[in-house]
Amino acid sequence: MLRIALPNKGSLAEQGLALIREAGYNCYPHDRELTARDAENDIEFVFLRPRDIAVYIGGGIVDVGITGRDLAQDAEVDYAELLGLRFGKSTFSYAVPKSSALTPVQFGGTRIATSYPNLVKNNLAAIGVTAKIVRLDGAVEVSVQLGVADVIADVVSSGRTLDQAGLKVVGEPILKSEGILIARSADLMKRDDVRILHDRLQGIVVASEYCMMEYDCPAAILGQACAITPGIESPTISPLAEKDWVAVKAMTKRKEVNQIMDRLKALGAKGIVVTDIRACRI
Repeated sequence: MLRIALPNKGSLAEQGLALIREAGYNCYPHDRELTARDAENDIEFVFLRPRDIAVYIGGGIVDVGITGRDLAQDAEVDYAELLGLRFGKSTFSYAVPKSSALTPVQFGGTRIATSYPNLVKNNLAAIGVTAKIVRLDGAVEVSVQLGVADVIADVVSSGRTLDQAGLKVVGEPILKSEGILIARSADLMKRDDVRILHDRLQGIVVASEYCMMEYDCPAAILGQACAITPGIESPTISPLAEKDWVAVKAMTKRKEVNQIMDRLKALGAKGIVVTDIRACRI
């Protein structure tokens, strides 16, 4: 049986559970239940605090799990990152009062408040700075106002919370985080059930970034059109009943789709259609 750890709260929990279900697994826990069983796929899901998932995986209690890269690295346990999941994206950075001119290399002797003490400890060591780390479980942004710290190190999404607290980001990001699939060892990819899980999730992640574009174009401009829509390996080309016309089908980056359609239309393509992709294998 494969044991998979999932976050039990927060945005990682919602998006992680949705991804698992989209991958075809039967994961429907009842209220307050700590586990759920998918008998068809011989899987047990265990719901844990996102911060604890890497610890359970590192200790061999569960096989694989979904958590944040920042949380996994802060746990300082052995694990292997199998796949970035493209949700829960955030940046872990230092912040100081807006009136301060401090930069990270000048943090020596300061008090740094954070919920990620190991990430901060390792970063300070890397830049050769000695500072006092003040560990807090939450509300890190107010620690400077309350006189608990001089600097904070925290997850930054929009930056709105920092701005409201009178803080600004300084220095390069300590870490760029997202939801990730981890295992206690990369060797687990040799197991069929882990490989299938990985491939299913990867297929959904890739599909979320691509769409399928189809269009008709004169054979005379096919080379130019294919240069605009090269696809993953190459586009699919089919002859049409109309002489000297062909149909083209190719996967394209979702974020580029409107610009590509504009270019194809200007080139002379017609019948340009875009459809969503739910899952794929590349």
